[in-house]
Amino acid sequence: MDPSDFAGSGEFAPLADGLGDAAFGDLGDPAARPARLAVGVVGTGRVGPALGAALQLAGHTVVAASGVSATSRRRAEALLPGVRIVTPPQVLAAADLVLLTVPDDALADLVAGLAATGAVRPGQLVAHTSGAHGVAVLDPATRAGALPLALHPAMTFTGTSVDLARLAGCPFGVTAPEELRPVAEALVVEMGGEPEWVPEEVRPLYHTALAHGANHLVTLVSQAMELLRTAGVAEPGRMLGPLLGAALDNSLRSGDAALTGPVARGDAGTVRRHLAQLSTVSPDIPAAYRAMARATAQRALANGTIDETSAAALLDVLNEEKR
Repeated sequence: MDPSDFAGSGEFAPLADGLGDAAFGDLGDPAARPARLAVGVVGTGRVGPALGAALQLAGHTVVAASGVSATSRRRAEALLPGVRIVTPPQVLAAADLVLLTVPDDALADLVAGLAATGAVRPGQLVAHTSGAHGVAVLDPATRAGALPLALHPAMTFTGTSVDLARLAGCPFGVTAPEELRPVAEALVVEMGGEPEWVPEEVRPLYHTALAHGANHLVTLVSQAMELLRTAGVAEPGRMLGPLLGAALDNSLRSGDAALTGPVARGDAGTVRRHLAQLSTVSPDIPAAYRAMARATAQRALANGTIDETSAAALLDVLNEEKR
């Protein structure tokens, strides 16, 4: 999602002339709505258009979307052709189900602003896709009568049609009031996903786990590719692909028992040579290597892969001053 879609946009200001202008039409008229749910998307970054398109494939209709940047509007046009791009209050006036697909830090202000303008209707489903928040962030809308849902797809998005295929079987972290749990889970299933219930109080921990795994994996892989290029490997991705794919599969199946390599073998001398090499080619990768090797050594010790003597030798090397 593009943070610029909402920062300073002024889109929470009350509309001067309501929704009944000729250019937009009176989408607030229930008689004009299509069958099933009329869906509105607030935030046309990478996530919103893909989820809207998935709901359309399930038989719902996306009736309106909002986005500010040129990139987000082009994305909406590609995945939701023909859908009107309007302001957030107009999206809510048109929709039975509203998807709030904005950055985590923008969500609270967006909800408060929409509730303050009276845009939220009683009985309206309001769902956000933030992993970091549960339904408490939707409290202003809930007090206005909305039905709050937190539906977080545990996937990275490209903002293209590729995302629709990736939604098949995608886990969604679902949080909702207990009476709305069947509704939330049904919507996830309709989008092709698999609902995973996440209680409100552990939502921050849930999101931390996903961000730590996915985001830091990208950094780790990028660093490894950089080192291979420096070593003269023409196609680092081709070399790393099979190795990392097997490592990921093994770790998902076996956890710490899948640990391999010099740390898992207690080869302190090899680790020292690695650090010496890194110090000559990169200013930032040595610190990441040390941190991950320390964590690996601790887990290998706890798992019984190495003994205390080997772990101590490894930690001594990792704690040595940079040469």
